[in-house]
Amino acid sequence: MNTVQDSDKPKVRFVEIFEEDSGQRLDNFLITKLKGVPKTRIYRIIRKGEVRVNKGRIDNKYRLKAGDVVRIPPVRVAERNKDIDLQPTLKSSLENDIIYEDDVMLVLNKPSGFAVHGGSGISSGVIEALRAIRPEARFLELAHRIDKATSGCLLVAKKRSTLKALHDIFRDNAVKKTYLALLVGQWERKKLLVTAPLLRSTGKGGERTVKVNKLGKFAETNFRRIQKYKDVTLVEASPKTGRTHQIRVHSAWLGHPIVADERYGDEMVNKEFKKRGFKRLFLHAEQLQFIHPVTNEPMHFKAPLPDELEALLKQQMVK
Repeated sequence: MNTVQDSDKPKVRFVEIFEEDSGQRLDNFLITKLKGVPKTRIYRIIRKGEVRVNKGRIDNKYRLKAGDVVRIPPVRVAERNKDIDLQPTLKSSLENDIIYEDDVMLVLNKPSGFAVHGGSGISSGVIEALRAIRPEARFLELAHRIDKATSGCLLVAKKRSTLKALHDIFRDNAVKKTYLALLVGQWERKKLLVTAPLLRSTGKGGERTVKVNKLGKFAETNFRRIQKYKDVTLVEASPKTGRTHQIRVHSAWLGHPIVADERYGDEMVNKEFKKRGFKRLFLHAEQLQFIHPVTNEPMHFKAPLPDELEALLKQQMVK
């Protein structure tokens, strides 16, 4: 995609659409292109005819084709790499904890405590920080999401065509996701399949909460016990579906919430672990398995357990 470079003062741009951007809706293309511009304004400039495709007015639902030329009117966009709070821990992970990378995607071992993207009061997240340290990258987008408190495998697409293919793979449940979680209490079952439906709601402050409810969406998680300790159990959790907070809610529903889960966990147990110096959610996206969307090769990625989680397990073993 060729773009006339902006000067400090916004001016009209003419963007040629290449094959990798074809098939995308005009409104979605502009939302990506004009980062920092409110969606309401983007729809307004389309409706007023300020945005043109091949010199003609066009509907926001129009799907772009290779060879189209999009006229983008002067719109001041928030500068891409400014105001990014690039904390040392995150910067180190982005630079040193890339598990895999090729021409079309990369897999990052995301540290706990960082949202994958900005929004809801968060000025920037992992993807914005990644773009900031790789200003030469033409395209970087999340292929999926994991919770702020969760560490582990995070998949990023480097081409729009790859992003679409990866979204299809996730939607078709063709990705095997494996998490490690430390549950409160001794879990006696070796294996258990949970299919409790999950209902999501949003609080006054915009905080999302999920609970098991028959009116909710189907959710399926496979649990396998790995190791029992004195008062906790290490399990492997494989979610077949990708509902918000799925593993956390299913674990709590079983009566064994995840250690240090501030939203769904046991308050007294969490306080006890804080006294031991452990404050983060013990949930780690350990593995991703799927077929590469370009090469068709089987891919298997594994993110090492963070040091603080390893240290807590060793602490349990000596009791």
